[in-house]
Amino acid sequence: MNVDAPQKIYLSDYTPPAYLVEDVHLTFQLSKTATRVISKIRFVPNPAAVSRDFFLHGLELSLISAAIDGKAITPDLSADGLRCDVPDAPFTFEAIVEINPAANTVLEGLYMSGGMYSTQCEAEGFRRITYYPDRPDVMSVFTVRIESDAPVLLSNGNPVAAGDGWAEWHDPWPKPAYLFALVAGDLVNYPGQFTTRSGRDVELNIWVRPGDQDKCAWGMEALKKSMTWDEEVYGREYDLDLFNIVAVDDFNGGAMENKGLNLFNSALVLASPQTATDKDFERIEAVIAHEYFHNWTGNRITCRDWFQLCLKEGLTVFRDQQFTGDMRSAPVKRIEDAILLRSRQFREDNGPLAHPVRPESFVEINNFYTITVYEKGAELIRMLKTLVGDANYEKALNLYFDRHDGDAATIEDWLAVFEDATGRDLSQFKRWYAQAGTPQIHVTDSFNNGTYQLHFKQEIPDTNGQANKAPHVVPIAVGLLGPDGTETHKTTICELTEPEQSFEFDGLQDRPIPSILRDFSAPVILKRNTSPEERAFLLAHDTDPFNKWDAGRALAVDVLRDMVTTNASPNSAFIEGLRSVLRDPQLDPAYQALVLALPSQEDTAQDLHANGYVPDPQAIYDAHETLKLHIAENLQDTLVRVQADCTITGPYSPDAADAGKRALGNQVLSYLSKIDAGKAATAQFETSDNMTQQQAALTCLLSIGKGQDALDAFQQQWQQERLVMDKWFSLQVICAAPDQTAATALSLTKHADFDLKNPNRVRSVFGAMISNPAGFHHKSGAGYALLADQLILLDALNPPVAARISTGFETWKRYDDGRKALIQEALSRIAAKDNLSRDLAEMVGRMLG
Repeated sequence: MNVDAPQKIYLSDYTPPAYLVEDVHLTFQLSKTATRVISKIRFVPNPAAVSRDFFLHGLELSLISAAIDGKAITPDLSADGLRCDVPDAPFTFEAIVEINPAANTVLEGLYMSGGMYSTQCEAEGFRRITYYPDRPDVMSVFTVRIESDAPVLLSNGNPVAAGDGWAEWHDPWPKPAYLFALVAGDLVNYPGQFTTRSGRDVELNIWVRPGDQDKCAWGMEALKKSMTWDEEVYGREYDLDLFNIVAVDDFNGGAMENKGLNLFNSALVLASPQTATDKDFERIEAVIAHEYFHNWTGNRITCRDWFQLCLKEGLTVFRDQQFTGDMRSAPVKRIEDAILLRSRQFREDNGPLAHPVRPESFVEINNFYTITVYEKGAELIRMLKTLVGDANYEKALNLYFDRHDGDAATIEDWLAVFEDATGRDLSQFKRWYAQAGTPQIHVTDSFNNGTYQLHFKQEIPDTNGQANKAPHVVPIAVGLLGPDGTETHKTTICELTEPEQSFEFDGLQDRPIPSILRDFSAPVILKRNTSPEERAFLLAHDTDPFNKWDAGRALAVDVLRDMVTTNASPNSAFIEGLRSVLRDPQLDPAYQALVLALPSQEDTAQDLHANGYVPDPQAIYDAHETLKLHIAENLQDTLVRVQADCTITGPYSPDAADAGKRALGNQVLSYLSKIDAGKAATAQFETSDNMTQQQAALTCLLSIGKGQDALDAFQQQWQQERLVMDKWFSLQVICAAPDQTAATALSLTKHADFDLKNPNRVRSVFGAMISNPAGFHHKSGAGYALLADQLILLDALNPPVAARISTGFETWKRYDDGRKALIQEALSRIAAKDNLSRDLAEMVGRMLG
């Protein structure tokens, strides 16, 4: 690999900062190519420090001058920062640096986006702005002056003064540099107001480019709902006079929780019925909630170091999951979270990129903003709540907020409040944070003289650098059903703490049918020999919504595995199970839509791999298409009736009830399109008044090879809407035939509207290509070669995005020798590239092993 071996950073090497910061004054003289940043920082020696080395991080900065207590100095500069001698007493460090926002394609620090100045400082972007101890355990109060001819000048906290060409902001709450934010540009605001439970009025604004004001109402409503929910459920009140959100087109991630000034990827704040789908509306609601909830779980209490990232992210993801469950359907939300975890996090746990929820080391922290840290981190919070109970969870959270407000905390701090609040020893639970891999729970059962016994055996597979792992504590929610479908034993939490452990249920008349791992009570893989008949029974009768859905999903997985490996016909129990669900008027349409949807092709590949097969992406694709046709042919009458029942009259609403009906209707449409040559989809496309219905119809038409006219009409209609055009790019790649996927993606990179510097547009093509497994993994290797080519180009512009997209290669070792050789060649070609970033170098190195 033609790159200097990057140095690993280890959790065990943590030392307190040598100096703390009491106060920060920043002046920004904004210029597209030559912004000057004038800093005045008050430092004090840290009594807890083990060293007096004064080092300030800095990256790609031009130092104009520096001084200590007003006296000019000449510090020692290096590629990553600045060192100098300082007094052994409080002192003031001053510096003037120059940076070039227009040339900043990495989109970290201060950069230009559509003529607007924006910042992104998490995790280590502030060092691209000025010299500073850029670590989360250095917290300070910030005062910021912005000088620019831009009409809108924003920063953290509250505005304190303004004049012609300048504005000053003050954030009274100490924060680490990663929470700093600045925005300047030609923006307009969509205003709102919120009154806290203590009676304070808070001004709310969503700032957007002129012309986007009509897409802000939903975001404002979501923000107000989030503020109300956090007060009612967690007792947390907002603490500033102003809360600003800004929509940014060029953004590496989803959004950022900077104190009082949240920056959002435009795709996650702008929505109208005509331009956004129901899923867009739901995601916007969830992400706005997530970033708002960070005000307490991330800002008021932050993380001591980046190894503790899961502390703020796992807890905040869990909170936004609770919020969405309360705003919409808790069972549907739980199923969707489990689908995400199983399809992506379990895959990560089972491959070369496996790592603990709290990793022990990293090279580039951007590479650990992963599904494991976020989603598995949230599952650990959920398990903890299950183990201690709702009342103790609330007691522990209140203690956490009281004890650590204003702190940079650790996982040890987090678990200590639960131990202190409940008296429970959580030393075994802590293993969940330290051990990578998805536990497998093997289950056997017996029934004798009215006593039913479940025997569990837990196994945690070896992962890179970790073997012979100690057993976890696993909360396994169990209910029992009688032969007539009635619940004979309500949900009980079985705490599995040993490698093997049995639990007994007495006083039963008949052998029960067990419902195990209800509500997906732990992020584990359940291994139990279960007949199709038992699964069909659970699909029809289980009183737990998650396990009812999961029984149907298991039937579908079995059917697809048999179709791929033996060319078997679909099991009739599966078809009849679907019919029974669709005929149940008591079920939420959104829930029925989830039951009706097949496992993804990636899920099928994972299942085949787990059962000892080498997955063939083309065979998986063919099986999926055959099964969809079989469902359509055998359930046609039921599907037609359901589609009619899903008809909505009246204006569009993104609420859960209408969205659920559209989800079910569009799932039905995807099946009926297989047998009506797209007739119904064409009619829906031509008459739709909202993006949900229009996009669903276009997807159906493209999937059966009859969508070119609709695709052209879609482009003509929406070519001025950049976020809708992202959909136009994406759909073509996702729906492309396997042998045309790479060619389609390549052709789109030559389109006039494709921009390698815009992360949303890059993801719309290459994220889509990876999401088309049969196309990306086509035996020709064209997808691998194209992705490697584009990653090399992208790495020179935006290494963090290149590194994240490279994970499309992470499953390469499970495929046949031909595909493995092609992927290894692609990865090796990337690794051999001169001047490869440490972001991409680390990811490729880990995947190559």
